[in-house]
Amino acid sequence: MKQNCWDYKQCGRTPGGPKEHELGACPVASYAELNGVHDGKNAGRACWAVAGSLCGGKVQGTEAQKRNACWECDFLKHVRKEEEPATMGFSATRLGMDRVFQKIGAR
Repeated sequence: MKQNCWDYKQCGRTPGGPKEHELGACPVASYAELNGVHDGKNAGRACWAVAGSLCGGKVQGTEAQKRNACWECDFLKHVRKEEEPATMGFSATRLGMDRVFQKIGAR
């Protein structure tokens, strides 16, 4: 597995993490529907697609509300750089994520 957002950002908000009690667990860490996307655990390498994720000390909004801020995020840029040379690539995996969301009726 590749580095997940909580490791990259060192937020401590994973279930059982050092800041969970103080700040709550981030939904990204337990969002199993995206497990394996970009070789991450749960949505750990697709955090920008999960509503209510915790980033920058604040709860983020819907995926649409997060889009602009997340495209500037150093972690998203890191994932894109790692994934573009891959067989599936970042864009193809993003399409697959959209299909998962359509299937489960989430966003």
